[in-house]
Amino acid sequence: MNKLLSKLPLFGLVLLLSTFGAQAIELGEGVGELEIPGYSPAPKFSDLKGKWVYLDFWASWCVPCRQSFPFMNDMQTQLQGKNIQIIAVNVDAKKSDADRFLSQNPAKFALAFDAKGELPRRMNLKSMPTSYLINPQGKVVFIHPGFRAEDKKLLEEKLLTALKD
Repeated sequence: MNKLLSKLPLFGLVLLLSTFGAQAIELGEGVGELEIPGYSPAPKFSDLKGKWVYLDFWASWCVPCRQSFPFMNDMQTQLQGKNIQIIAVNVDAKKSDADRFLSQNPAKFALAFDAKGELPRRMNLKSMPTSYLINPQGKVVFIHPGFRAEDKKLLEEKLLTALKD
């Protein structure tokens, strides 16, 4: 946690909240309107309404993130054409750090960048990586801090079960 807190001022601009101000978004709460900069034009979370969203936060310095990327790539391939969007938000201060990470750990899913750390603070992020499963109504239904190889089965089950509902 100390490592995360030391990086907090270095986090950057990716997703901004317009309806929650300084309140943290937690399990069971709605995410409101998210804007996803880093794309042109920036899509809004309302563009994803009706879809499940797997929102993951990562950084180039995060060792477990190197393990989570292959999992998210596998899920992106397995769930292609399903009602879900995987978005991984980088929180490095410099996009070049993220680019170096991505050259070694390519992504098949949507990427965004948040150098200011607005969204991690709003989401009450406590560890890296952390993933949020958001239902089609925009509510956080599952939060998973960290990533270990043994987490793959649980996360895959959560995603597949969510898509059955």
